[in-house]
Order: sequence, then C-alpha cells, then structure tokens
Amino acid sequence: VQLQASGGGLVQPGGSLRLSCDASGVTLDYNAIAWFRQAPGKDREFVASIRWSGGTTYYADSTKDRFAISRDSAENTVFLQMNNLRPEDTAVYYCAADNAVGLATIRFGSAYKYWGQGTQVTVSS
Repeated sequence: VQLQASGGGLVQPGGSLRLSCDASGVTLDYNAIAWFRQAPGKDREFVASIRWSGGTTYYADSTKDRFAISRDSAENTVFLQMNNLRPEDTAVYYCAADNAVGLATIRFGSAYKYWGQGTQVTVSS
C-alpha cells in the first residue's frame, strides 16, 4: 500500500502551493484520505480530509478559509490547494488513507493506517 505526496516547496508568505497525493498504489477501498502536517518540535496536526464517496470535506479551523481539499476519482489523486500561506504553515505535509474512518475520528491520525512519505512546505521570505 503506497501513497505518494508531492508538490511541496519554498514559497513566500501570501503565496500558494498545490500538493498532490497519488493513492493509486492503495489497493483497498479507502473511504477517506486526509492531509496532516508536522512542524519541527511540534505534534502532528490535522489539516483536511475528504470522503472518497460523496466528497464531503473537513478542515482544521486554522486552514478552512485558506486551504481546499479535492479529489480526482479517475486518477485516484487527492489535492490540497493552499492559498495565502503563512510562516506557521511550514511543516512536512503527509497524506493518509484508510477504509474504515468514522465521522468521530476523521480528524485523528490514529484513524489512518496508510501514510505517504511527506512533502516539505516552507513559507519564508
């Protein structure tokens, strides 16, 4: 089972990036894919998630007005469009998937068994 995250980089404050998570290597019927991030010295935190069937989305309060998660079902890919980036968004971003994520746990990393390798996002002038 493999997830491939890509699209990170260095961007100035106020800039944008789009991350991609290729889930074509996941051979189970996952019901949700999520993005998490972890900054140096901090705990991993939830960013956003999407239900594979139906496309319902969920966001952290810190990202809901600036980030947008979407999916391309045909390509088994999930995107995270990040706008108006701030220095505090600097982190390694991970995508995660599982086939049994419930509504009560969709924001928790422990609900996801399958993880990608992470992509670095650095917001700095």
